[in-house]
Amino acid sequence: MAKIRLHTGRGTGWIEVDEDLTKWSGDEFRKIQEAKKKASANEMVHTGRGTGSRRLGDMPDPKARPSTEGRTRVTGRGTGSRKSKNKGSE
Repeated sequence: MAKIRLHTGRGTGWIEVDEDLTKWSGDEFRKIQEAKKKASANEMVHTGRGTGSRRLGDMPDPKARPSTEGRTRVTGRGTGSRKSKNKGSE
């Protein structure tokens, strides 16, 4: 399987991942993120441009994506709008 470079941190860094990009976005990434957080709950992380620090286990869990069903979506160049459609329960 080929490796892909993903840019991180405002484009200043990168990581190499397998070709499957579904692991690095959306719900799949949230699961990976939560597993990493549980595995290293006692590690300290720096916050606020490096001025503060806290334990990784004290950070809030990643939230599920909110539903957009029934909300108004702006279309065109801000000149039109329509209601979001229901894509089914997930």
